[in-house]
Amino acid sequence: MGRTASTVNNPSSSASEKVSTRDRILQAAVDVFAKYGLAGGSVDKISKAANSHDRMIYYYFGNKEGLFVAVLEEIYRRFNVAECQIEIIPDDPLASLKRMIHFIIHYFRDHPEFVTILNSENLQRGKHVSKARSTQRYSIIAVGAIDTVIRQGQQQGLFRPEIRARDVYLMISSLGYFYQSNRFTLSEFLGERLEADSAFAQWEDFVTDAVLRTVLKKET
Repeated sequence: MGRTASTVNNPSSSASEKVSTRDRILQAAVDVFAKYGLAGGSVDKISKAANSHDRMIYYYFGNKEGLFVAVLEEIYRRFNVAECQIEIIPDDPLASLKRMIHFIIHYFRDHPEFVTILNSENLQRGKHVSKARSTQRYSIIAVGAIDTVIRQGQQQGLFRPEIRARDVYLMISSLGYFYQSNRFTLSEFLGERLEADSAFAQWEDFVTDAVLRTVLKKET
């Protein structure tokens, strides 16, 4: 059932109600935009999915574009929260890097909404993510984690001194992202079901090997 008329007519009813309603709308927007994209994700679809009303979306987010900006901030926030759970082993940068590769590759697979919403924003040439206040902070955290591991490996003489954390992050992310965003068309093109666990495991091994070959010092 929808919210009561008294609550709808008084958006400032209570702090707990505000949080609950806003969070419900935000989660519904993540689901709807992931399924229909920005163009197809209408305010009506989102309000129905949130068991709310259109006017509450305008109250909390201003308009659909404002809501989409909030969705982008939210999916990046969730990524960073999950990434912060990775345990970095100070005396074993190689194991730490493998953990980070595993995390990124699996996050793209286990959170298809992350991939599809980013696909939608890239079609918009990033005009909404540029308005997201926290995105740059989240990117600093994401690259910073890999930078810590890379520096540890360089200090121990394991990793090439010229390697940059940004490049390693882009390498891992691009390999994981492309596999997921194009898995359906690639499955038809290659005649192999890329969503199969065995295919994904083989790809993860390949990516891990490729990244390690890139960062490790060459034997002389």
